Amino acid sequence: MSRFLFPRWSNAVLPLVAVGGAIAPLYIVFLIAYAWSPKTIEVGYKPTQPVPYSHALHVGQLGLDCRYCHTTVDRAAHASVPATQTCMNCHTQVQKDSPKLKPVRESYASGLSVLWTRVHDLPDYSYFDHSAHVNRGVSCVECHGRVDQMEVVQKAAPMSMGWCLECHRNPTDNLRPLDRITQLSWDQRTEMTAEEREALKKLYHISPSENCSTCHR
Repeated sequence: MSRFLFPRWSNAVLPLVAVGGAIAPLYIVFLIAYAWSPKTIEVGYKPTQPVPYSHALHVGQLGLDCRYCHTTVDRAAHASVPATQTCMNCHTQVQKDSPKLKPVRESYASGLSVLWTRVHDLPDYSYFDHSAHVNRGVSCVECHGRVDQMEVVQKAAPMSMGWCLECHRNPTDNLRPLDRITQLSWDQRTEMTAEEREALKKLYHISPSENCSTCHR
């Protein structure tokens, strides 16, 4: 009988096990810290941006449609951050010398992106498809709040797993006609009856999944 409990090749694995044992607690601490970070769950989180862009002015007062800047929101999983060219479509003429727009002008001249700070930053292990929601009657306002009233964009909902599942289990109150998707001041809960919202659920064939693989792929 061999006097060795483990085969000799296991000696090569031992350093990896030791490193893994040392890293695992740090990884767990990182996950806990990320989960409790204001960037992750805190309603009201509103970082300072390199350009003081006012949604209250552009959307609320001037009436810009969300899709003018976030052009892929109804066509792709991600709602694109507007290119500098989009800003300059207006600002080559409007407020073109404003010091507040200096980063935009520099971006336009250099071709480098403005370094916006993400307000709504889902973890990489979560998958969310904007187009799947927008094209089925879920308005921007349901997740992002009254952006048209925000001077500085802030987080309006926790976007936690429980918060998302609550909507998946009871989606009816969050549904509206597709032609009202970007009208943030319009509220389907007061403008439509419960029967009308239920009819939209059937019309759009809405049956949200609660399977883990829906969001964790």
